[in-house]
Amino acid sequence: MTEHLNEALARVKDATGLDGLLGFVVDTVSRDGITGSLTITPDHHQPFGIVHGGTYCALAESAASISAFCWVQETGIGGTAVGVNNSTDFLRSVSDGVISVSTTAIHRGRRQQLWQVDMRDDQGRLIAQSRVRMQNIEM
Repeated sequence: MTEHLNEALARVKDATGLDGLLGFVVDTVSRDGITGSLTITPDHHQPFGIVHGGTYCALAESAASISAFCWVQETGIGGTAVGVNNSTDFLRSVSDGVISVSTTAIHRGRRQQLWQVDMRDDQGRLIAQSRVRMQNIEM
């Protein structure tokens, strides 16, 4: 793992802000994507006892942001990337267990990136899928 990827992994392991509140854990990082997980608690539920849609949107934004950051660092473009669009489809409801998260690059360019984020339940079923467009910016 390169210095940039080690730095990215160290940052996300010490998550503060929304990632820390959510409990999103990043397991692997590479220039081609990340994997991670979220253990569902009642704090992630909407009033009817299932995971709130905003939880999936926030997971997708975080996963895509980390993926995009790793890529701009590894390629030498530098800077970071910020989300400019997040489109999330909710495919199946869950109320407990672990959500597995993985990212796949759809497009990566000098100015923008597009990432697909798949979220799966304990049985490997796709429960939500997002496409997050990122803007590469200088820090």
